[in-house]
Amino acid sequence: MLENYFPILIFIAVGTAIGVLPLVASKVLTVLLGDNHPDAEKLSPYECGFEAFEDARMKFDVRYYLVAILFILFDLEIAFFFPWAIVLQEIGWFGFWAMMVFLGILVAGFIYEWKKGALDWE
Repeated sequence: MLENYFPILIFIAVGTAIGVLPLVASKVLTVLLGDNHPDAEKLSPYECGFEAFEDARMKFDVRYYLVAILFILFDLEIAFFFPWAIVLQEIGWFGFWAMMVFLGILVAGFIYEWKKGALDWE
């Protein structure tokens, strides 16, 4: 029974090693070979070549988040097309019309967002 879980244990061990070993190796190489003398220039915050001029907890416009969520929504819509297109021969007309209903709902949402001005960037 436990031998069925052995590949999962190996997967977890390899994944952990891939994540931890580069960190440990970089630290060891920095200690052995690196010249670690931080100064004010190295420790200063860097933001696109400018000095940081505002608080890190400043408020963002809600439209930024709205556009990001809309991008994810329509990106996932495209992700559903590939498996649907591959099995369209097997699922027949029922699968075709189910996808058309799905697309109709998404297009209606897109038109609603467009009419409300959610896609206008100022």
